[in-house]
Amino acid sequence: MNYLIGTDIGTSGTKSIVMDTNGALLASSLAEYGVTTPRALWAEQWPEVWVEAVKSTIRDAVKKAGIPPESVGGICVSGLYGGSGVPLDDEMRPVRPCMIWMDRRADDVSRMVEARVGFDRLYRITRNGLDPYYGYTKILWIKEHEPENWARIRCFLPPNAYAIYRMTGEIAIDYSSAGNLGGIFDMERRCWSGELMEALGIPRAMMPDRVVDSSAVVGGLTLECAAELGLPAGTPVCAGGVDCTVATLGLGVTRPGQHVAVIGTSMTWGFVHGGGETGRELITMPYVKDAADLLFTFGGAATAGALTRWFRGAFAELEYREELQGGKNAYARLDEAAAEIPPGSEGLLVLPYFMGERAPIWDVNARGVVFGLDLHHTRAHLFRAFLEAVAFSLRHSMEAAPQGGVLDERLVLAGGVAKSPLWRQIIADVTGFQVVCPKNDVEANLGDVVLAGVGTGLLDYAGVETWNVFDEPVLPDAGRRKVYERYYREYLELYRSLKPNMERMATVVKELNGGGDERGR
Repeated sequence: MNYLIGTDIGTSGTKSIVMDTNGALLASSLAEYGVTTPRALWAEQWPEVWVEAVKSTIRDAVKKAGIPPESVGGICVSGLYGGSGVPLDDEMRPVRPCMIWMDRRADDVSRMVEARVGFDRLYRITRNGLDPYYGYTKILWIKEHEPENWARIRCFLPPNAYAIYRMTGEIAIDYSSAGNLGGIFDMERRCWSGELMEALGIPRAMMPDRVVDSSAVVGGLTLECAAELGLPAGTPVCAGGVDCTVATLGLGVTRPGQHVAVIGTSMTWGFVHGGGETGRELITMPYVKDAADLLFTFGGAATAGALTRWFRGAFAELEYREELQGGKNAYARLDEAAAEIPPGSEGLLVLPYFMGERAPIWDVNARGVVFGLDLHHTRAHLFRAFLEAVAFSLRHSMEAAPQGGVLDERLVLAGGVAKSPLWRQIIADVTGFQVVCPKNDVEANLGDVVLAGVGTGLLDYAGVETWNVFDEPVLPDAGRRKVYERYYREYLELYRSLKPNMERMATVVKELNGGGDERGR
């Protein structure tokens, strides 16, 4: 029997699993860590933390599985969208922390790019747009604001590619990670855009020459890394990709029209298609399966599960302490109370923009809002309104997709949201789609295992289609859907109405803090 290892570097932790080639999960291991936020809208992580987490979780998972090390046929590593990527010097050492996807500081650079290059030109070549979310804006922020660091940088690698370099000594980037950098990758030709790199002032040499399929074997474990992991030297390591796309593959999405929402710290909703118009407000990258032919286009909220964690910390600290002492799950208690509240939370609306917002509004100044509070509202009303806000945000992304696209009637829903029957039902009622959730919680890791198996010849895509097991579909309720239709229209209008206030408030805060936005320090 051969075994495969799937490792996903996430925002809040790295998880590795061991599976056999029949799809049985043998073991898993998780290492948690945090995000450094030295200033409001800044979000960084040191890559060494990722590398150590990758090594420790692989080592631990293999030990738990109790398998012969020589029976491991391959490894694949996916990763969070690493924003700028890891900036590396001539000796391949990190120059500074990685500015990850959550980092929104490059607003001034985005405006500069709009003036120098323009949205239309960027979108025509890259099928992506202008926003501090994109890696190319973060790279340019380093160039503009940290010239001493810029002078030391040889290249940038996304989190998974950097970890794989440390494991194999080989430098490569997968197509999904290259495309997700945004304004420097030609989506039609599937290669770096020399035209845009020259226009933006990003040297071509800073991007890897080797761009590969997500299932490609980048290299084998070095002697040093193999000894650390307890595996044979030369064990194949496959390229992986951006974790939201790898998770989509892990959820069984292999053909155009299928669509998935993954709600973790953030929320992504995306669909697979064969090209053409992608939606000017959405994000596009090559898909991790058949990258030459398929694209993955998505939108999503910068904060989703992060909102419920914030809510728990702010309003349910006692329940969480009781949970840690063996009591009932705090979220389950909040859910039970919120389920007693009618749809629409009796006039409460929440704008979930607690860290600015990505697609489809692309507004670094957007902020969270609770609208409609009066004295009869309770904590349960508030919590339900937070769940509804994420569902409204999900629908907003869906409506930004090209209208000519045909989506399956079934929405695959994964992440922490799958544990909440109430949240699942709210999403079905707001979007109008049937909602199905996987029975396991290893989406990205399962996608990694599939890619490792395909890359090493131990699996094929057709053979793993039966690996996914889903719960019974949650169907939208026609009556609640009508209620949510009215609230959703107000949700859209509320943001449009408050957008000027948000912009002015950002200016006020910046000016009162001496030119820097210090909120959240």
